Amino acid sequence: MTTKRYFGTDGIRATYGTEPMTPDFVYRLGLASGRALSAGQRTTPLIVIGRDTRTSGPALQRALATGLRESGVRVLNLGIIPTPGIAYLTRFVGANAGAVISASHNPAVQNGVKFLNAEGMKLNGEQENTIEANLASTNSTNRVFDDECLGENAPTLFEVYLQDMLESVPGLNLEGVKIVLDCANGAAYAAAPEIMRRLGAELVAINTECDGININVRAGSENLRSKPEGLAEVVAKERADVAIAFDGDADRVILMDEKGNLIDGDHMLALFAGELHQSGKLLGDTLVTTVMANGALTKYADERGFTLKQTPVGDKYVTEALLEIAQGDLNTGKLGLGGEQSGHIILMDENHRTGDGIRTALFLLNILRQKPGLSLSQFANQIQKYNQVVASCNVASKPDLQSLPRFQERLERIPAELPGLVQINSRYSGTESKYRLMLEADSHHNVREVAKIAWDVCDLIQELTDTPPGAKIEVLNVAHGGLLPRPSAE
Repeated sequence: MTTKRYFGTDGIRATYGTEPMTPDFVYRLGLASGRALSAGQRTTPLIVIGRDTRTSGPALQRALATGLRESGVRVLNLGIIPTPGIAYLTRFVGANAGAVISASHNPAVQNGVKFLNAEGMKLNGEQENTIEANLASTNSTNRVFDDECLGENAPTLFEVYLQDMLESVPGLNLEGVKIVLDCANGAAYAAAPEIMRRLGAELVAINTECDGININVRAGSENLRSKPEGLAEVVAKERADVAIAFDGDADRVILMDEKGNLIDGDHMLALFAGELHQSGKLLGDTLVTTVMANGALTKYADERGFTLKQTPVGDKYVTEALLEIAQGDLNTGKLGLGGEQSGHIILMDENHRTGDGIRTALFLLNILRQKPGLSLSQFANQIQKYNQVVASCNVASKPDLQSLPRFQERLERIPAELPGLVQINSRYSGTESKYRLMLEADSHHNVREVAKIAWDVCDLIQELTDTPPGAKIEVLNVAHGGLLPRPSAE
């Protein structure tokens, strides 16, 4: 398998101003990708391009669009719009590809570029390899990028995306439903509030004041997972029925019920699967999750009689599994269902091939509205997740984990330390310089016992990768939200 120099699991990401996230590099990326994505076309190829709210977004879009246009591609500028909106509109307008300028839930100093194929899905490995090969032979430079470089404006397409969201849940009326909406100061800041208002919701919209540097800052879905108490206070103060939080590009969503309980991706997947299975609308009668999914989903699937299939980490792999289940036929009236605990939920049909945080939230609200008198907390209570933590720590390098004997020996001791261990997943992040460890245990252990081991493993991997002392470590309580502190010395 060819090792890619630039592409990770979700496009190319880096701190803005450092290669490969400079205008010069992204200009060359436009030249290289334009040639790769339009190869064999007899007519002028078309690519749509959009971004989130980061300060660096316009500069990178000018550079990328200039490279694309100089490679012979026609470029439509969608402006600031959720990533799933770009995916939908790529397919809607019949474009050859879509381009997204966003680093999703990452800090504002970072940015990224990813491409979508004509179906609105991420590129496959072969296409990424072709772009990288083209990059290696592209030496052109162009340091002048003005606003005319952004591409042809297409303002009406934003409304097309809004209409698609509204039509995804026919008949949904949210009158009398009070919603706290956290838009992460990101790509959903305009679209999500407008959709909820058109559906009649009583809305408390927060984190919609985008200044280019506050995206994801104490806001959004990842903040909700790590610090749920802040949004819980808003929910209590406003006496809201539900809180909905998106990440920076709005392909993820995390919910909170009226009592301040966290409802993450695993929780939503279980609720959706149960409903779709019962109504005979679950494609292949199968729910697709990753190996990071909470073990309670396996029990839940067994009890209700549908199949659970797991893939490697990454929504790309979930999508591939759903397409295999569909066997090319998505026009069946059934929904392919899959996703990750981060809140990236894929509700796949003929027109939607990627996760959309807004659409996911609307689907859950629609189910709940069909159960009069039932609160979100009562509905969500049908599944109880196991104690699970996900540790994430910065690392200075990424040596093969199998090449670190001390590290492997440490992992091998974990089952003896946690007799109730349900599952473990150890890996590097595919988008950041981080190591991640998931540990899950049954009721034999409390969450702090599990977290203690996660802290110990992170300390070791930082030592073995020569990471400076004091580098960031976070241990997330996945089941209930919140960061777990470092255990005190005994």
